[in-house]
Amino acid sequence: MTVTDNKGAVVKASAALPAPADLVTFTIDGVEMAVPKGTLVIRAAEQVGIQIPRFCDHPLLEPAGACRQCLVDVAVPDRDGNVRPMPKPQASCTLEASPGMVVKTQHTSPVADKAQHGIMEMLLINHPLDCPVCDKGGECPLQNQAMSNGRATSRFIDVKRTFPKPISISTEILLDRERCILCQRCTRFSKQIAGDAFIDLQKRGAQQQIGRFDPVILGFADSSIDRWDDTADAGSVGSDTPSGFAEPDESGLPFASYFSGNTVQICPVGALTGAAYRFRSRPFDLVSTPSVSEHDSSGSAIRVDHRRGTVMRRLAGDDPAVNEEWITDKDRFAFTWQSAPDRLTTPMIRERGEGGFRGELRPASWMEALDAAAAGLRAAQAGDRRTAGGVGVLPGGRLTIEDSYAYAKFARVALGTNDVDYRSRDHSAEEEAFLASTVAGSGIGVTFADLERAAVVLLVGIEAEEEAGVVFLRLRKGALAHGLQAYSIAPFATRGLARIGAGGGTLLRAAPGTEAEVLDAIGSEEDLAHVRLALEGAGAGRAVIVVGERLAAVPGGYSAALRLAQRTGARLAWIPRRAGERGAVEMGALASLLPGGRPVADAAARVDLAAAWGTDPLPQAPGRDTAAILAALSAGDLRAVVVGGVELADLPDPDAARVALEMADFVVSLEVRSSDVTAHADVVFPVAPPAEKAGAFWNWEGRVRPFGQALESVAMADHRVLDAIADVMGTQLGLGTLDGVRSEIEQLGTWDGARVGAPDVSAHEPPSPVPGQAVLAGWRMLLDCGRAQDGEVFLAGTAKRPVARMSAGTARTLSLATDGDLVSVTTTQGAITLPLVITDMPDHVVWLPLNSPGSQVHRTLGVGPGAIVEVSRPDAAAGHTTSANADGKDA
Repeated sequence: MTVTDNKGAVVKASAALPAPADLVTFTIDGVEMAVPKGTLVIRAAEQVGIQIPRFCDHPLLEPAGACRQCLVDVAVPDRDGNVRPMPKPQASCTLEASPGMVVKTQHTSPVADKAQHGIMEMLLINHPLDCPVCDKGGECPLQNQAMSNGRATSRFIDVKRTFPKPISISTEILLDRERCILCQRCTRFSKQIAGDAFIDLQKRGAQQQIGRFDPVILGFADSSIDRWDDTADAGSVGSDTPSGFAEPDESGLPFASYFSGNTVQICPVGALTGAAYRFRSRPFDLVSTPSVSEHDSSGSAIRVDHRRGTVMRRLAGDDPAVNEEWITDKDRFAFTWQSAPDRLTTPMIRERGEGGFRGELRPASWMEALDAAAAGLRAAQAGDRRTAGGVGVLPGGRLTIEDSYAYAKFARVALGTNDVDYRSRDHSAEEEAFLASTVAGSGIGVTFADLERAAVVLLVGIEAEEEAGVVFLRLRKGALAHGLQAYSIAPFATRGLARIGAGGGTLLRAAPGTEAEVLDAIGSEEDLAHVRLALEGAGAGRAVIVVGERLAAVPGGYSAALRLAQRTGARLAWIPRRAGERGAVEMGALASLLPGGRPVADAAARVDLAAAWGTDPLPQAPGRDTAAILAALSAGDLRAVVVGGVELADLPDPDAARVALEMADFVVSLEVRSSDVTAHADVVFPVAPPAEKAGAFWNWEGRVRPFGQALESVAMADHRVLDAIADVMGTQLGLGTLDGVRSEIEQLGTWDGARVGAPDVSAHEPPSPVPGQAVLAGWRMLLDCGRAQDGEVFLAGTAKRPVARMSAGTARTLSLATDGDLVSVTTTQGAITLPLVITDMPDHVVWLPLNSPGSQVHRTLGVGPGAIVEVSRPDAAAGHTTSANADGKDA
């Protein structure tokens, strides 16, 4: 075999080493190496530490060869085995290594070096030289590679091309077109990863640019164009839709994507910027701290960039095992809640007047507040109240592992009660048994990689894109890569389900409350035999049933999922919505469960824990769940409650919860910000938000996700406050330091004894609405009225417009015929009025977003999904005062 040098002379090549069939051997810059077949040259170069400049290349995106900056000099064997050079340099990001190939990069080839200099010169012809004011300045690949692989001087003397700037792709994302180098990273991400085609290449030649498909903005309005082309999403256009174009649907926005912020991060120049961060800081002024997102149970790796004690931005971290390099916009932009104006900074005490009348909260010292909390809790335990559980504990589902453990231990050791439940949402005894038997102490089960590699995934009680965004991305990736089949048991096919794979997922239509029946039918009925066969035939570990927390509101739902998994051999994964839910289960923040999966009712488990805690005896009987604790407070069976990070609007009946707090003799609240709970609390303790403390979340996989403290702060974590309260009460918890808590958790380990039995609840007969009624369906949207999104107005502008969904048949019974007609959903407590979107879904069902502007279902209607509600035209629902205005706010 021969090889030619740069001048074309044929030289003798060294003998190639034998390689396995799946490896190819080639040479790069004189280094002979073997790589798997199909490896790109640019990836092979990375393996041996050879730097090749690039802009369009990204390891998680399909090759494009758009920028041409990675040109290399290549020679390959001809038919006779003579290695001859290709006629011109090749893009190493699209070129696969082949046997006998000889590659020379800019380090060893003047041809490659000159080509790269030329490409860089071309890119800089029209690129503005505004690096000092560009958001990318200081971390810009174009800056860096202009220095390392560009010319020292410019030969360009003409006027640079300019465009009006910026284009608002959405309220959150802005586009400066003159900075764009047409690398197509953003367009490839939107199409390949997120499935939201919102921008694309426009025009040709020197006028080519990136933009959303809006002919008015892009300057080529054409009356002959009467529809959106296939690359645009008709559901993503704004109210400024040009005449003749498809009108906006329920999204009503130019860029209705939950993942748009990723395009800003992967943009190699400053073309795409975030509205919230734009012109606020420079990368070299920032201090970066690795962290974990607090918004959902995925445990996505993020990077917190802060300056002078203020978080300026958050970026996606690089964690191949979890979120790869992608996060949701909520993870990226929703952090201002931690420094909102209503942030609590000092303890407060409520003075009591004659007859127990509650006065106003007043600031207090830490010692005064600790004394008051200890005295109030001791009084609530007086007499025989301690045995019955004089104090309930409601930790909420957003806590770190360490804080959840502290609440669980505080309840058992300091208060002597098992009345503790973290579930500030719909819940049931069946769910508690499911968590204790199947989830707690199970370690790492189904993982993100398992979901991606699965052949079949069945979703029930969860809308992946809305409730676990990174899970959605992995499902979509698996569907595009190897044909993963996704099935969803839901009232209708969402846009997220339609984007799982090229052909979308498959809907198994079910009215609210019938999910258990459908799960059982998959294992027994012929109509759903294809789903059963798909689960059974997927192969070992490649069939997964994913259940969400919403299944707790469906009697028999978890039991049916367990039965189906046992029949088909599918693996089962529980994916809750909140970041702290899995950790709370593992740490025993449940009435029937102790840390490590130890059952409260098991004497051996209690003895095991009592020995570790140095407390004997521990309370024996399983305690009350959240609903029972609130009911007991209203009835006087419980006198006090300790609440940590619970929003009453998240509970099934917020008004009943509010009454329970009013009826309680004593309320202690640990909270970051003022809330509905602090408004009824007798003692309020300020606690640290995630940015101001170190800790860990336990994600839905069972993977522990530790994070460090980003900002210096005197605010204390929940576990330190609880330790101090217990100390004043005369009980030593030993939870005053983070290391102490983690050491104790590690020493406890996981329970290896008998587990709680799995639930076996039969499916219940769903309610039957009469004319004028419907069964309520709904779930939380990713971007809604949640308090963890407060203060981020740019992000709020990208939320989906709240609508009510009904079938065409149900709409006809109300004399409603077209999308946009108003429909009122009412109960005896209130009414919600929203625009209608006619949807292919079961009759006699109405779907509402649960916590969106103008549609805060639990607070307004006092019921949740599965309940019977009245549906009517707005004029027939007169007399109710709560409705949606045109701006989506409550009237």
